[in-house]
Amino acid sequence: MIHLRRYATLVGFGLILLAFALALPDTFLTAQNLINISQQVSMLAVVAFAMTVVMAMGDFDLSVGAMASLAGVVAASLFAAGFSLPAGLLAGLGTGLLGGLFNGLLVARLGILPFVATLGTLTMFSGAAFMVSDGRTIFGDDIPEAFGAFARGGLPVGGLVLPSLSLLALAALLIVWVLLEHTSYGRRLYAIGGNMEAARLAGVPVRRLRASAFAVTGLGAAVAGLMYASRVASANPTQGDGLMLNAIAAVFLGMTMSEESEPRALATLAGVLMLAVLDNGLTQLAVDSYLRQFLVGAIILAAVASSRIGLSKG
Repeated sequence: MIHLRRYATLVGFGLILLAFALALPDTFLTAQNLINISQQVSMLAVVAFAMTVVMAMGDFDLSVGAMASLAGVVAASLFAAGFSLPAGLLAGLGTGLLGGLFNGLLVARLGILPFVATLGTLTMFSGAAFMVSDGRTIFGDDIPEAFGAFARGGLPVGGLVLPSLSLLALAALLIVWVLLEHTSYGRRLYAIGGNMEAARLAGVPVRRLRASAFAVTGLGAAVAGLMYASRVASANPTQGDGLMLNAIAAVFLGMTMSEESEPRALATLAGVLMLAVLDNGLTQLAVDSYLRQFLVGAIILAAVASSRIGLSKG
């Protein structure tokens, strides 16, 4: 029954692909459209992979969208002030790392529930983004040409170009996959997620690992924020809105396809692709954006519900 539960979401995904392929025979399954999908979803993918790290412990981070926005405007503000490209990028990444570590200390050291802690920092990071940017969009001559050129670049392969952003998302996938599946660090995170008290009694440094996992997630959010700013050659204090909910949804969708029902990097990739394909196909069919949101939410609920029903029967 567990296998049936796991394959139910995959079968549903396959049916969705088939429906879009039949409805959009000239555009949907073309190589160029698939490449476009990979580029459009790259920022979400990076955040979702980073979210997988913290969710492996049974925690989650509500602040990743606000952190992505803050990292982008921090880097762009430094560019506008005349700082070099490396300095701006390091400042943006450092902002994400420190913000994530702050989340981790609130949760691991002070014992604040992740929901409460990251809900508070979501508001803090969002406010900080508005303060740093003065509530405006930073664009034009304030953004170095090389920064925007990165997102427009790519790797030529057989007459097509694999976008730089897609390749960066693949690199993030590889890092998180190795970290969670092939290191003692990842095994300890899953041990914490399975039974925190048992992990502590077994000598696992629970507090330190929880704090470090939040730091990794904050860094991933910052990377996504810089990717987004590079893609649109601008930064504003709200550009990360929506990343958090979609990232959590992608991880949960992936869990319905995971044999262990645990957050796994490759399973999260499947969840990300499902969301991306849904959005792309519905957009091409000219479905209203509000209806798209409703349909995506309904599909997520259906996938998770079928997972829980199958698990209870198993």
